[in-house]
Amino acid sequence: MNKYSSVLGQILGLFPKAEFYEAVRKTGAEKGAKGFSSWEHFAAMLFCQIGQAQSLREIVGGLSSAMGKLKHLGIDDGPKRSTLSYANNHRPWQLYETIFYSLLQRCMAQFRGKRRFKFNSKLYSMDATLIELCASLFPWADYRQTKGAVKLHLLLDHEGYLPVFADLTRGNVHEINVAKRLAFPKGSIVAMDMGYTDYGLYGRWTEEGVYFVTRQKDNAKYEVIEQRTIPQNRNIIKDEIIRLTGYYASLDCPYYLRRIEVLDEENDRIIVLLTNHLKFGSTTVAAIYKERWNIEIFFKHLKQNLRIKTFVGTSPNAVLTQIWTALIAILVLKYMQFRSTFGWSLSNLIAMLRYNLFTYRDLWEWLNKPFDTPPIEPETYQPGLFEN
Repeated sequence: MNKYSSVLGQILGLFPKAEFYEAVRKTGAEKGAKGFSSWEHFAAMLFCQIGQAQSLREIVGGLSSAMGKLKHLGIDDGPKRSTLSYANNHRPWQLYETIFYSLLQRCMAQFRGKRRFKFNSKLYSMDATLIELCASLFPWADYRQTKGAVKLHLLLDHEGYLPVFADLTRGNVHEINVAKRLAFPKGSIVAMDMGYTDYGLYGRWTEEGVYFVTRQKDNAKYEVIEQRTIPQNRNIIKDEIIRLTGYYASLDCPYYLRRIEVLDEENDRIIVLLTNHLKFGSTTVAAIYKERWNIEIFFKHLKQNLRIKTFVGTSPNAVLTQIWTALIAILVLKYMQFRSTFGWSLSNLIAMLRYNLFTYRDLWEWLNKPFDTPPIEPETYQPGLFEN
């Protein structure tokens, strides 16, 4: 380890420069650029996320206050507000999307085999969340008359709970339009809420050997083909094989499905699940749907701990750049959380990182022993300067 590299410098070290500049070349990110490099832009926006800066002024001020500690970050001088603003508005956000997926591949190699369920099938959760914007400041983000919004569509792999697919659309784009574009390996299981109800999609997945677990709509028309035995002393009320009888539903999905009623004792309600997996035990199907809650937790972490609710720019490019760097940051946090033996929560980890970004200490040693790893002080002290 370079003992004069700060914690932020070591985090940036997770991104190989050769790989980064290959992404710059492919996306044309530095076409016509002068002076302020894409790497400097990336370092500034990652500092915005991990340092929890809320404005261009805070990003620029935070970096400038660390003058003398920026060389190891690949930054010659702290950027000016106008320079950073121009980069956010004009450097293509696709660069940060490319960096996200490159980092994701390395993380997936580390997390492989880290799964809760015993079955070998891939388990995914799919959902979307709204990021609300002020309509007067973001007029391009059409949503409602007085509100703007973008929608983050996400696919979470439960092998490591990593976001393996992300897409950003206007707030009025329905989730099902994005779901229809996705392809899954045969045998995969997708857990989702009833907002993704589309019998044509259910039929297509059944034909392709892809399984789904979702909630059944109250107005669904069906007939019961078979009543299955329910397990004793569990919260399963019914386990039925059904066939959809609605005119369009039966045409789009002519296959047998499974309807399972589960008692949610905590909230005193009955949850009705629908799946095309006919072999799993009913308690396993219920557990798979319960696992879907992890994508809600992911969204909560993203919104509470990273900067995607206040934006440092108002153009579409600036907003997308900031959201993609937030997704990159949460991958970095999950990777550090995975490698640490300390047992960090994401919220505590990012809070402590924020206080230590420009300290000189071994990042990986500090992650394991955050309260027992002293900083490394550069040898600049000269005795006698302030002594009588």
